[in-house]
Amino acid sequence: MVDFYSNIEELQNYFKTHNKTREYQAHSSKVHSVGWSCDGRRLASGSFDKCVSIFTLDRDRLNKEFTFRGHGGSVDQLCWHASNTDLLSTASGDKSVRIWDTRTQKCAATILTKGENINIAWAPDGNTIAVGNKEDLVTFIDTRTHKIKAEEQFHFEVNEIAWNKESNLFFLTNGQGCIHILSYPDLELQHVLKAHPGTCICIELDPTGKYFATGSADALVSLWDLEELACLRTFSRLEWPVRTISFSHDGQLLASASEDLVIDIGEVCSGNKVVDIGVEAATFTVAWHPSQYLLAFACDDKEAYDRKRDAGTLKVFGFPSE
Repeated sequence: MVDFYSNIEELQNYFKTHNKTREYQAHSSKVHSVGWSCDGRRLASGSFDKCVSIFTLDRDRLNKEFTFRGHGGSVDQLCWHASNTDLLSTASGDKSVRIWDTRTQKCAATILTKGENINIAWAPDGNTIAVGNKEDLVTFIDTRTHKIKAEEQFHFEVNEIAWNKESNLFFLTNGQGCIHILSYPDLELQHVLKAHPGTCICIELDPTGKYFATGSADALVSLWDLEELACLRTFSRLEWPVRTISFSHDGQLLASASEDLVIDIGEVCSGNKVVDIGVEAATFTVAWHPSQYLLAFACDDKEAYDRKRDAGTLKVFGFPSE
């Protein structure tokens, strides 16, 4: 566990000696989503190749453990159970959601849905998975029965979905730059926040329960107070639409990525830059480790068409410099 740093200089100094990025071959084609298990022992990646790869973290490197196969379409997003270290769920273009168990290395459940799924969020209480499809239908799945318990059709572009820590509020971002907050389980609209002038693409709630952040097509990341629903500050160092964001385990750092050739890591308190990670292509998925300053990410393979060996790789930043 990394100590809680008291100021930005200490954070910056930490990354001067922990700035190594390791690269791993995970798939045969583009990686769409990466995520750590709640104990940080495993890292999963979902890909256009229809597979989910599982790695284990051993001190300062990852080892590929096994691959889940079964989806008939691209695995577009994945998320782990918030307290069960063995379970993760995946959303696929094959019109299904799958729950996988790393103990048995098998699929534990397949839930058929109405459309091509593109985003997924597992409620922190573990009882519900929400999945959104290309037609802006969000389906709520009871994870105890593996049955659909509700469907909500939205009449605007739904981009990403998330839950609060108590699992009683449901958040989604839309194409009009808004954040919609619904109560759960009754799905009554509580608030609509006009967060950005451009499309609101991604949303993340911080582990401390104090904040949430959104990334937008206007190249800004906005940080919000969860209780007051007030925008506290924006991060404006990227120049392209912000596709993915992630809070560190202690809520001190916020990583954001886009088609810029850097991943920006800023301090949540001040908004100031702590460090950035140089990349060679657009980055569409980032995920902080749940107890260490290790950032997993994957870049677009379009830039790597003449370097086939780069297709399907994932990377982890933050290992000790050699």
